[in-house]
Amino acid sequence: MHAARPAGGEDATPAEKKPLSSGRKIPPPAGRLVAYFSMEIGLDADIPTYAGGLGILAGDTIRAAADLEVPMVAVTLLHRKGYFHQSLGSEGEQKESPVVWSPDDFLRHTGAKASVQISGRSVALTAWRLDVTGVTGYTVPVYFIDADLPANAQEDRDLTQWLYGGDSGYRLRQEVLLGIGGVRLLRSLGHAGIRRYHMNEGHSSLLTAELYREERERGAGDPEALESMRERCIFTTHTPVPAGHDRFPMDLASGVLGDLLTPAIQELGLRKGKLNLTWLALNSSRYVNGVARRHGEVSREMFAPHPVDFITNGVHAATWAAPPLAELFDRRVPTWRAGSADLRGALGIPRAEIIDAHREAKKLLLHRANRRTNTGLDLDVFTLGFARRMTPYKQPDLVFSDIGRLKALAAAAGPIQMVFAGKAHPRDDGGRELIKFIFKCREALGSDVRIAYMPNYDMEIGRLITSGVDLWLNTPTPPMEASGTSGMKAALNGVPSLSILDGWWIEGCVEGVTGWAIAPPVGAEAVTKERYAAELYGKLERAVLPMYYGDRSAWANVMLHAIALNGSWFNTQRMVREYVVKAYL
Repeated sequence: MHAARPAGGEDATPAEKKPLSSGRKIPPPAGRLVAYFSMEIGLDADIPTYAGGLGILAGDTIRAAADLEVPMVAVTLLHRKGYFHQSLGSEGEQKESPVVWSPDDFLRHTGAKASVQISGRSVALTAWRLDVTGVTGYTVPVYFIDADLPANAQEDRDLTQWLYGGDSGYRLRQEVLLGIGGVRLLRSLGHAGIRRYHMNEGHSSLLTAELYREERERGAGDPEALESMRERCIFTTHTPVPAGHDRFPMDLASGVLGDLLTPAIQELGLRKGKLNLTWLALNSSRYVNGVARRHGEVSREMFAPHPVDFITNGVHAATWAAPPLAELFDRRVPTWRAGSADLRGALGIPRAEIIDAHREAKKLLLHRANRRTNTGLDLDVFTLGFARRMTPYKQPDLVFSDIGRLKALAAAAGPIQMVFAGKAHPRDDGGRELIKFIFKCREALGSDVRIAYMPNYDMEIGRLITSGVDLWLNTPTPPMEASGTSGMKAALNGVPSLSILDGWWIEGCVEGVTGWAIAPPVGAEAVTKERYAAELYGKLERAVLPMYYGDRSAWANVMLHAIALNGSWFNTQRMVREYVVKAYL
C-alpha cells in the first residue's frame, strides 16, 4: 500500500512515503469525465478514512480505474479521527478510541476553496489530494473534503472528524459536505467537464441537488434541469439491510438544507414521510445497479418499480495478493498486474509452488496473530478464517453452534484452528455481544480448537488473514449479503471458501473445485440456522478436512482453480470495465 506525502501546488508531484503516485500521466482537470463519490475510501491502513467493505471497494475501484486509464476523479471526506481504533478486553469487550493520524503525512493540500449553507450558516471547505497511480502510470486524484478550518464554528469543524459518528443530524450535515460541497470543490479545482457522477451508496446523493441548482441557474426549466441531472448520475446500492439506507425527518432536512431542499428534490427523495437519500439517488439516476447478480434481484424487489441492474463487485488483484503469491504470479503469469483476467493461466502453476507460496503467506499471518494474541497457532494445522464487520446477520457464531461436535470433528478428521477479526459498530449491541461470545467459545474450546481474535481489523490485517488461512468462512443470513469481497480476496490468494450461498458466492462457487457451499438439503421446507450449522460441520467432516490432510495434490488443485476461475473474474479491472460500458458511456 502506498501514500503520498505533502508537496507543492495542485499539479506538483508528491514526495513519497510508500509511493501511491509516480506523478506521471496526470491529465488536466478538463480531461476528467467521471466523478466517483463515496463517504469512505480505503487506500492505506495508515489513512483511516474507511470503516469496512464499502470503503475498501471504493479504493479498489479507484486503483482499477487508474490501471485502465479511466478519466476519473474521486471525492470523499477527510475523517481526521477515522472510524475508531478497536481494543479488546480479556472477555472480548470492545473499546473504541479515536485514530491518531496526520493528513500532512500522506496528503497534500490543494488550496481549493468552497462553501455550503448548513442550518443557515456558511461552512467553508477545502480539499486535500492523494494521487493513485495505475500500472501504466496513469493517475486518478482523490480529493478529501475538510471543514476543520478557523473560519468555521466548532460544530462545523467537527463534521470532518469522525466517520459514521454522531447522531442523524451529524450524518446529514456530513452528507451535505460530501454531495453539495464535493461538487463545488470540483468546480474550484477546475473539473468543469464531468459527464457522469457515480454515487457509491446514497450518502452522496445530495450532489443531485447541486447539479439541479446549477442547471436552474443556467436558465433551464424544471423538467430540463431534472433530465440533465438524471442523465449525469449513476447510483450503486450496496445493502439490502434497511439500516444501511439513510433517511431523515423532513423538519430536520428542511432545517439543515434550507433553500437547497427544493420542491423537486424533496419529491424525488420523499419516502414514507422522510427524506430518503437512497430513493433520492434512485429517482435521480440514469443507471442503478446492485453489486452481485442475486443482490440485483433483491434490489429490484426492494425498490420496485425501479429497474436495477447488477455489476458484481471485485477486488484489486495487485493490492490484495500477498507478497509470496504476487512473486509467484510475477514468475508464472507475468501479465497479471495489467490484466487480472490473465490469472486464468494460474492453472499452469505447478502444485508444489502454490503450496509453498501459500505456506509463506500463512507464516506471515501466524507470526502476527501469535505475537498479537499469544494463541500458539501452528503452521501445520488447518486454519479457518473469518474477518468481517461483527453484526448479527453475518452470523460469525454459526461455526460454534455445537461446541461438542466441533471438538469431536477436530479430534477425528484433523486438528483445526481459527483466526477471527472484525469491528462492531459502537452502537451495534448485537455485534459487540458476538465478539464476547467468540471469546467465550475460545475458552470453552481451549487447546482442542485454538482461536485467535486479532483486534483492530484494518486493511493490513485483512490482507494477512485472507491470504494466510487455509479456508475462508462466510456465513451470512440470506439474502442479506449484498456481495462479500473478502472471499474474493481469499480466492485471489488461492484460499477456497466454505460459504453460505449468498452474494458473490452464488456466482463463484463451483462445488469441490473453487470451494464448497453451505446449503440446506434440496427440498428442505425450513432453512434454519441449525440446518446451516449441520451442513457446515458436514462439509468440514466429509469433504474439506479429508482433502486437506489426506490429498494435498487435490487441495492444491482447488487452490489453483480458486485463482484461475474466481481470481481472474472477481476483480475490479473487470468490474470497472462493466461500469464503463453499462454506465459511463
